[in-house]
Amino acid sequence: MHDLVLRGGTVYDGLGGPGVVADVAVAGDHVVAVGADLGPARREIDVTGLAVAPGFIDAHSHSDPVPLMPEPQPFKLHQGVTTEIVGNCGFSFAPLDDATIEATGPLFAELAGGVPVLPRDFAGYLAGIEAAGPTNHIAALVGHNTLRAYANGMDERLRPGALEHMCRLADDAFAAGAVGLSSGLIYPPGSYGDTDELVALARVAHRWNRPYTTHLRNEDDRLAEAVDEAIAIATRARVRLQISHCKVAGKANHGGGKALLAQLHAARLAGVDVRGDQYPYRAGGTFLNALLPGAALVGGTDAMRARLADPVGRARLRALAEDLTQPNGFWARVTPADVFVTTHATRPEATGRTLAELAGAGDAFDTLCEVLLADPGAGMVITMMAEDDVETIMADPLVGIGSDNGPPVGLQHPRTWGCFPRVLGEYVRERGLLTLPEAVRKMTSAIADQFGLAGRGFVGAGAVADLVVFDPATIGHDGTYAVPDVRPTGVEHVVLAGHVVVEAGRFTGERRGLVLRG
Repeated sequence: MHDLVLRGGTVYDGLGGPGVVADVAVAGDHVVAVGADLGPARREIDVTGLAVAPGFIDAHSHSDPVPLMPEPQPFKLHQGVTTEIVGNCGFSFAPLDDATIEATGPLFAELAGGVPVLPRDFAGYLAGIEAAGPTNHIAALVGHNTLRAYANGMDERLRPGALEHMCRLADDAFAAGAVGLSSGLIYPPGSYGDTDELVALARVAHRWNRPYTTHLRNEDDRLAEAVDEAIAIATRARVRLQISHCKVAGKANHGGGKALLAQLHAARLAGVDVRGDQYPYRAGGTFLNALLPGAALVGGTDAMRARLADPVGRARLRALAEDLTQPNGFWARVTPADVFVTTHATRPEATGRTLAELAGAGDAFDTLCEVLLADPGAGMVITMMAEDDVETIMADPLVGIGSDNGPPVGLQHPRTWGCFPRVLGEYVRERGLLTLPEAVRKMTSAIADQFGLAGRGFVGAGAVADLVVFDPATIGHDGTYAVPDVRPTGVEHVVLAGHVVVEAGRFTGERRGLVLRG
């Protein structure tokens, strides 16, 4: 007698195999059989005409504080996502102490979505998530920005012993269960680190057989150079490499998707286990201060405020921001109309408007500075990519899917609520860019393998019973940048470690997620 049988669906194994009409039997928290007429079960769900797949794994999430919210948050389950990789772009919510929290100021507050940012080590962070009971499974990376801020504050140059301190903290995080090391090399203080610093930390990850994921140092004019750096780090440290949210940003660089993929394929042929992830949109989302050069945040947010408030300091930052030879800062690569403010702590009237609209007939850079003076951690959606590049990158077998979502509060990017259904609706059903088996593989085994998530990412005997049942004919997401928090369509049932947590499109209210440790 099985605990659960999903009857008569078309099963996609997550490995790229074609769909096969079959039953899926579950006992406890594992799949025990896939086939015809599997016998009786304590519970049966008829899924005839629907697709059955492994639960989707979000390769790139910023849901770090979400399990600590007082109410369950099923926004990922409604997309069919059963596991999220958090701690991306160099920002993990541990290790933190009071000094680190003060130094980074509103940066963590923006990511926290209203959850208090508390001092704790990595083991304490995971224990807190576990005690709260996540709505879906959580696997956490330890972030370079966090490690650097802890050991070195917001200083550009490393203090004596700081790198050794960072390596010890990373080692402690891996011992506690961190599934990899992340970097965000456009964001201070991570942007102040050089290649050797990243290699030293990645070598700690290698000792634990954990991958290195990176928000590249540049994703526009110097993209090729930034990819070369990531490959060099992985080669020298002998780690698996995940290129986060693969893109080609800036109108001058549109059409560069093929060149990016050529670098990844060449590295793979040279022996580097490199893959990437991508969200299916032309616009990204990040801190509004990412429009400024890295020099703006040296010394922390109070120092940035002082520079922005001082006419001489602001003029210096404007000159750097307008200099296309600078390796970071988006100001010179987009127009004010491309920048859509999504969050602001003190000026809610600024949200939902572009920087061009906020400036009116005034100076847009001065407007940006005034908005950041009022809230240095304000967020934005920024349109940077060409659709041809999005499609070129998505079609490549080395690139999986990652949402890059923020916390599900306020005016976030629509990828927070609809990334995975959008791929399956828009790019599989409507455009035919991907086959359904290949899209499922990109959302499941391609991610599980890279992050060492044993027993996940496939449907077969012995797999963990994380499953999604969806309707290929209706799955999709209608959210927009102005109205992003729309419920996806077509996700009918979600099974989490053997428990039905979404039934007939409705969340059951159960917090059945687990912390997945490396």
